[in-house]
Amino acid sequence: MDGIQARRQAGSTLKPFLYALALESRVLTGASLIEDSPLDIPVQGGVYRPENYDNQFQGPVTARTTLASSLNIPAVKVLLLVGVDPFVERLRLLGLRDLRSADFYGPSLALGSADVTLWDLVNAYRSLADGGVWTPLRLRADESPAGPPRRVFAEATAYVVSDILSDRESRSRTFSMESPLSTRFWAAVKTGTSKDMRDNWCIGYSRDYTVGVWTGNFSGESMWNVSGITGAAPVWVEIMNWLHADGAGSAPKPPAGLVARTVQTASSGARRKEWFLPGTEAATFEIAHAPANFRISYPAPGTVVALDPDIPEEEQRLFFASEPRDRSHHFELNGENLGSAGSLLLWQPRQGKYRLLLRDAQDRILDAIEFQVRGGFQH
Repeated sequence: MDGIQARRQAGSTLKPFLYALALESRVLTGASLIEDSPLDIPVQGGVYRPENYDNQFQGPVTARTTLASSLNIPAVKVLLLVGVDPFVERLRLLGLRDLRSADFYGPSLALGSADVTLWDLVNAYRSLADGGVWTPLRLRADESPAGPPRRVFAEATAYVVSDILSDRESRSRTFSMESPLSTRFWAAVKTGTSKDMRDNWCIGYSRDYTVGVWTGNFSGESMWNVSGITGAAPVWVEIMNWLHADGAGSAPKPPAGLVARTVQTASSGARRKEWFLPGTEAATFEIAHAPANFRISYPAPGTVVALDPDIPEEEQRLFFASEPRDRSHHFELNGENLGSAGSLLLWQPRQGKYRLLLRDAQDRILDAIEFQVRGGFQH
């Protein structure tokens, strides 16, 4: 059996690409606060309730820490902000083959419910190492490339994600300051563990090398108490140490245009250096206007609206509502400003998939949901 081409559940290894999409979409920065608290999402057949690896909740945490420490609930909230469809499309651009539709995965895609190969996943990480440019892998240097290169993320986005994945302090909330991920040279690295510990991964890169390790049973049988940090990571760090035996790799230089700021989180008073894409920089980040406090109360995430062609259109209008209501906030539907969220907002539904955002007076996203309209009228 070819273990490199075998399809395995990705686990948390997809999170760096999710956060890269969110950074590039400007829905958050590395200093943005995300509420790590219980989350229930209505899905077809029940409720999806993600949990963190340690079954604990951290409260408001910066996006940098949620990615570096691989917190699950904030990652699901980030996926709700950027949308499942855009994330699936970006993963396809990264060369992850045979992905299913966004409807198949739903919010669980944030936690790596997709099946991927080690070959494709390592090359996706190599795209981050190469400044956001994907190129096809080759087994030998003298082989002709299987296709042209393509830019998947901006160079600045790839740098910020790499900086987060190399941040030992931000990683320590889950992995401690000293772990197999802590190398003596600069390296960006991420682990992942699939459901029931069937697969665990450790994938990371330095300036010169990208290395990926999968551990598990070829039969797909679960392992006992083996996670990415205890199974794949020790192998990964041994390979990386061998590759860098003749010299430590230096950290990459920030690309032009990135903005460095010393930021302070109002909830804790902590100060640190953070990198921002141009136009997203700030000095203080409060939790007061976080999605946990202002939310879309109707419709619920994942709602499917079925229209009846026998009922007049004007009698089948859908309403949007937020809590608490604020006249300075507004709804945005598939990129269109619908107006103030200070009261119930009526909308005439049409067939299709929709992404509803709640934005504040500064146009920041406070909450986001996706819903679908089926049947009814076509125009």
